[in-house]
Amino acid sequence: MKREVLVLGASGNFGSRAAEAFETAGWVVRRYRRGTDMAAAARGAGLIVNGLNPPNYHAWDRLIPEITAQVLTAARTSGATVLVPGSVYAYGDQSGPWGPEVPHRPVSRKGWIRSRMEADYRAATEAGQRVIMLRGGDYVDPVLPSTIWRIVMLKGIARGRLTAMGDPGVQRAYAWLPDMARAAVALAERAEALPAYADIPFAGHTLSMNQIAERLSVLGGRRMQVGQFPWWALRLVSPFWELGRELLEMRYLYQTSHHLDPAPMAAILPDFRGVTLDELLAAHLPPLPSGSADLAARSMRAVQNAW
Repeated sequence: MKREVLVLGASGNFGSRAAEAFETAGWVVRRYRRGTDMAAAARGAGLIVNGLNPPNYHAWDRLIPEITAQVLTAARTSGATVLVPGSVYAYGDQSGPWGPEVPHRPVSRKGWIRSRMEADYRAATEAGQRVIMLRGGDYVDPVLPSTIWRIVMLKGIARGRLTAMGDPGVQRAYAWLPDMARAAVALAERAEALPAYADIPFAGHTLSMNQIAERLSVLGGRRMQVGQFPWWALRLVSPFWELGRELLEMRYLYQTSHHLDPAPMAAILPDFRGVTLDELLAAHLPPLPSGSADLAARSMRAVQNAW
């Protein structure tokens, strides 16, 4: 594959990290500008990364199919492979582990939209298109402001308060975005050895809010309290607020224990290593105040003793 990539949605969560990761790996990276001719922008590219997503779930039923059609047209014109960051929405609330052999059984409107989107990509491979569906759980990245961790779950971390979006004991899949982006590069560099439609789960980390609070308490040297997200407030404002309505539909995911199957990616990338859980969590801790070297040292000893 030609090591030249067109990144769609390069200012978004996955797109921005993918652009960085491909540049670090020595690829020529082009960032797509919304509203321009996508097929023209893709000429000469060996890969298209589709990081485009309508913001705040806006008009998914209309915009997701439009974006998919544009991407496939651009890929067909340029001959590029397509890499798409997939979600877990299509699996609904069935038990895991979730992977390529698990049937789609969505229980939400957005789950059906994503399932149909994936079906369109899969159908395109029957006509010669190559597609990598790299599927992750909730995105985690302390640098990006629009992840659910930053907006809700860890918003009060400086005050020692975390917010559970459901049962704090429910296990959920999380994707550390810098690692998921590195996995995207590694898979793209092996694209010719993959199936025409490669559905690959990025397992990331699976943990509950109780486990997050427990480890952050050790790492930060202070006890973290876990409160509940006020879903009732979303119900009140949902008639007037589109994002509130859309988030309510996804509440089931915070009540459904799930994890992604690590085996498919491990078979392709056996040497891939991501951040540890403590590295992931420590990156979200607020900076220590000046003169707190002793506290930092005590925290590090506590981590070492805990293990």
